[in-house]
Amino acid sequence: MADLSLSRTEMLLLSGTANRPLAEEIATFLGQPLCEVSIRRFADGEIFVRIDENVRGQDVFIVQPTNPPAENLVELLLLIDAAKRASAARVSTVIPYYGYARQDRKDQPRVAISAKLVANLITTAGAERVLGIDFHQHQLQGFFDIPVDHLYASPVFVQHYRQKQLKDLVVVAPDVGGAKMARSFAKRLDASLAIIDKRRPSANIAEVVNVVGEVEGSDCLIVDDMIDTAGTMTEGVMALKRLGARDVYCCASHALLSGPAVDRLNASPLKELAVTNTIQVPESKRFERLTMLSVAPLLAKAIRYTHSDQSVSSLFD
Repeated sequence: MADLSLSRTEMLLLSGTANRPLAEEIATFLGQPLCEVSIRRFADGEIFVRIDENVRGQDVFIVQPTNPPAENLVELLLLIDAAKRASAARVSTVIPYYGYARQDRKDQPRVAISAKLVANLITTAGAERVLGIDFHQHQLQGFFDIPVDHLYASPVFVQHYRQKQLKDLVVVAPDVGGAKMARSFAKRLDASLAIIDKRRPSANIAEVVNVVGEVEGSDCLIVDDMIDTAGTMTEGVMALKRLGARDVYCCASHALLSGPAVDRLNASPLKELAVTNTIQVPESKRFERLTMLSVAPLLAKAIRYTHSDQSVSSLFD
């Protein structure tokens, strides 16, 4: 195996304020400290960014998810610009959660394709590579005119559920669009597959119409890429329980947990919700049945492989 410590330039790891604990964990796995950065607000709310170390000729990686508020995206853009203007050799953005990903098409008149606009902003700011985890749609990679490494949180979840040694497991897709992801989980966990047929009368409102597949008497695992207001997830849990499922587990890569999400999840009969730390979940949104899994080892390996020009896809072989 090649020596990962060898490279033409030195690696430098920066972090915005959106998910500093994740960046610190990544830095620990990489065995190097985070670069010193000053980020503060002026009296009028404008963001000031300054990199407090020399980055000339360095291979810079900026860790910053772009979940709301919008200041997180602005911070990322300013950090990219600061690194480019300081003569960094290369600037790569590590975006554990890519915000605005659901606005990826013009499905009604006079709306913005926000996912494409954000990609343009990141590229124009000076990023030369993007590392992301579980984009809402795979085609988001095509919105960028720079290389994109699309990572998957599935190995983290698969390891977690293998340790539970669940019997007669059924992996459940929350909708038809999630069938491919659920099928991948089912294959790795030696489980069967079911699909929830749902309709969405309006944004953030989901209604379960039917469940395709046999779930009676089985443990079920609903897999999704994100959990926002938890409407889809909790409706799915209750539908599975009505059909005789034993214990219902849920997992989602990105825990937005907006609005009534925590109340809905607490009131639902789910056994456990497992999420990753792509988004920093505040203590106020944590509850007893919430399990946090770390993607720091995965991102650290991806960063190291990128830095040493090795194949990132080998992480999923």
